Amino acid sequence: MSDNKSARLKSLDKDYNFDIHEGAVGPSVIDVSSLYAQTGQFTYDPGFTSTASCKSTITFIDGDEGTLLHRGYPIEQLADKGSFIETCYLLLNGELPSAQQLQEFETAITRHTMLHEQMNRFFHGFRRDAHPMAIMVGVVGALSAFYHDSTDINDPYQRMIASRRLIAKIPTIAAMAYKYSVGQPFVYPRNDLDYAANFLHMCFSVPCEDTHVNPVLARAMDRIFILHADHEQNASTSTVRLAGSSGANPFACIAAGIACLWGPSHGGANEAALDMLSEIGTVDKIPEFVARAKDKNDPFRLMGFGHRVYKNYDPRARVMQKTCHEVLSELGIKDDPLLDVAMELERIALSDEYFIEKKLYPNIDFYSGITLKAMGFPTTMFTVLFALARTVGWVAQWNEMVEDPSQRIGRPRQLYIGATQRDYTDIKTR
Repeated sequence: MSDNKSARLKSLDKDYNFDIHEGAVGPSVIDVSSLYAQTGQFTYDPGFTSTASCKSTITFIDGDEGTLLHRGYPIEQLADKGSFIETCYLLLNGELPSAQQLQEFETAITRHTMLHEQMNRFFHGFRRDAHPMAIMVGVVGALSAFYHDSTDINDPYQRMIASRRLIAKIPTIAAMAYKYSVGQPFVYPRNDLDYAANFLHMCFSVPCEDTHVNPVLARAMDRIFILHADHEQNASTSTVRLAGSSGANPFACIAAGIACLWGPSHGGANEAALDMLSEIGTVDKIPEFVARAKDKNDPFRLMGFGHRVYKNYDPRARVMQKTCHEVLSELGIKDDPLLDVAMELERIALSDEYFIEKKLYPNIDFYSGITLKAMGFPTTMFTVLFALARTVGWVAQWNEMVEDPSQRIGRPRQLYIGATQRDYTDIKTR
């Protein structure tokens, strides 16, 4: 791994050497795991943005080139040619499945979609106006109380069962959270529908009539799931790995990931983009808000444009753009002011020199928010759908972490800047 390359650090008039490890692609890393032992010092890296916390074979991102690979496969190819279930198998197993493997895997997922009937009572313990993400955190965490036979993380077979259960049951939990929030009865999963179509069925069907799932919308939903399946060591994935490093059961670890994803700086970005469109309101007000976005002294920012990692066009956004227009065309939506604002903002962002120079391209959150709204989901469900899709990535990362012989319990250090040692004083003299 080191290829005999090393980096030299000069500290306090002493020289220290640290191995340099090369990845399959991407930047190399300086191994500072022995830094404290050698120097008595730590590195300071707020947010860990310059720190590789693990070795991984799952996902690679090149932000400068606008590349996203899952196990080496470009995200565009997976979204265009494959299915979400195929992508799940790939992330979990490292290779695309054969026809027989895919059939076995899809059947296993389908037959795990039901929830233990007693879990229905959990939902009724929440306030009617509870945010669906609050319900998700609670119910997913409670899975460990019902499925004791898949919580031993040292048993590969139990890890496999837990992984499949999570991927299968999260859509059911998400749909039930939605139904509970709108006061409708729960709809049970159907084994004759594929993953995405089954989820739409559970969300939008009602017991009093037959509901046909539009195949165009089902395919769009499947593609949205693929595009959100994994994204390397982001905040929620790192949370899952950190929780898992303590030996916590997989259901608790995924619940921790969901809680982290709920943050507006992470999973709430598409909801924020839609809120921005609502703030703009009408097409005639766009020039005013674009001018404000260009004014560095104005705190207003266009949400859904640019990306922290991608300094080029987000490859997921290209696929999401196509999906967005397919959904709008299928639904024949023509008189929605919000969508009119979105389409005009998209046109400006792709042609205005300011946006091009700053690389403020529309990102996946911009298009996914519009698409999900058009499909009938309220904004409170956007992050839930993100969590649903990302579960497979979290599970794959958790499995990799558990199987990594070099993994140890996470224990970041700190730069302490508080009071130095002092003596306790009696309350009468304070």
